[in-house]
Amino acid sequence: MARQRTRGRDAVVEEVDGGVAELRPDPERARAWTLLVGGAPQSYVDLDDPARLTFEYQRRLGHAADLAAPPGRPLRAVHLGGGALTMARYIAATRPRSAQQVVEIDARLTALVRRELPLPEQARIRVRGGDARAGLAKLADASADLVIADVFRVARTPAHLTSVEFLTEVRRVLDPAGTYAANLADGPPLRHLRAQIATALEVFPEACLIADPAVLRGKRFGNAVLVASGAPLPVAELTRRAASDPQPARTLHGADLAAFPGGARPVTDAHAVESPAPPPSVFK
Repeated sequence: MARQRTRGRDAVVEEVDGGVAELRPDPERARAWTLLVGGAPQSYVDLDDPARLTFEYQRRLGHAADLAAPPGRPLRAVHLGGGALTMARYIAATRPRSAQQVVEIDARLTALVRRELPLPEQARIRVRGGDARAGLAKLADASADLVIADVFRVARTPAHLTSVEFLTEVRRVLDPAGTYAANLADGPPLRHLRAQIATALEVFPEACLIADPAVLRGKRFGNAVLVASGAPLPVAELTRRAASDPQPARTLHGADLAAFPGGARPVTDAHAVESPAPPPSVFK
């Protein structure tokens, strides 16, 4: 482990399974940190205010979590991909007594985060090591109200987490009225994102896509959040919240979402590929 002085506090730099991880302190907040892996910003945690979400895609995942059940009701949540455990901390803060499971393949990253950014003692968050899809397969039918997928390995989502078969497992684990929320990333010409929406619509009867308009138009690389369910979604409220964010987003639903794939076919395990690598300029 290495420590580097950054504006009065030490950044923590450590080799993890996925490359070099850095916890970079926020100079404006006493106990807030940004996690970077391989130079790519991955998540932000404020230990004094875990309900504070600063990354735009995490705010959109937060909207999905907020609307997955009536306010304050505990959730049974599954997180595929842990990072700095930002979303698990958020749900623990906004929905006390929630029972949460996190599946994170990078054991050394988990150890770093637990040591430097400890979880609140009262948080019911269980972190398991291992592959996200393998961990999902161990869970019982209808055992989750919310599944959040945010899995990137060297800034790319592994191929086996992009298929109809994977989403079929997600739906099996979800309660029939449960919510699936996934962080997707793509850029021009949006082949990956279009295929992911075709895949989601093959498995879930209800879905919407939330992203910066420039990303949806294929003008730049960026994140998009897919929200899907076996039951009707609160699309109007998701749309309102996304449009009111500091970085406003557009929400596609219904006919607009059905048209978005533009002929792209659902992805199966036999033909799945990992998500595209972001261009170097994204992180500069």
